[in-house]
Order: sequence, then structure tokens, then C-alpha cells
Amino acid sequence: MMSGQMISGQTISDGAVLAQLVAQGQQQGADLATLRAIVEQSGELGATRALVRMGLGDEGAGRDLGELRELLAAWRDAKSSLWKAGLAWVVRLLGAIGIGAIAVQQGLMGWGK
Repeated sequence: MMSGQMISGQTISDGAVLAQLVAQGQQQGADLATLRAIVEQSGELGATRALVRMGLGDEGAGRDLGELRELLAAWRDAKSSLWKAGLAWVVRLLGAIGIGAIAVQQGLMGWGK
């Protein structure tokens, strides 16, 4: 994606190019309201084209995005739960090993001293 255009060896931002084109149109006789309407329509057309290219140009796109957000939220919840459960098991395992070590050290199992 380009963030600007090269004009006379200089990079000009898209906003500056747009402002320059509007000024040029105004100098050539177009009124400012007409130029702004053209800019607004071209922006809307560009946004629509981008959505269509991403596969989000149909009636169900809003529903699809909602479902994707729900799926992402569920994934994050599951990932968080997995980490919490894993940590709980590690703590339990370390506790069991500690208790077992104490039992062996005290000779309660007949393996120690």
C-alpha cells in the first residue's frame, strides 16, 4: 500500500495530493461544494471496493464480522482458561512432590532414613 505519491522526486502524502487536486479544481472553475462532494463520493467508492475485495461487500458481512468477533472472544476465553488450568495442575504437582519428599524424608514410606 502506498502512503503517498512521487511528484517531481518528492513524496507527497495522500492528503496533500487530495488538497492539491481540490485547489487545482477550484482554480479551474469548480466550486468548493462540488469538489468536496466528489471527494466524498470517491472515498465512499474506494471504501466499498476495499470491502468487496476482502469479501465483506454483501448483505451478511455485518453478521459475519459479529460471528468472527464472538469466535475470537471465545478463543481468548478458552486460551485464558487453559493457562489457568495448566498453572493449577503445575501447582498441584509441585505440592504433591513436596509432600512426597517430606514423607520420604520423615521415613513415613520406608524409603528414607
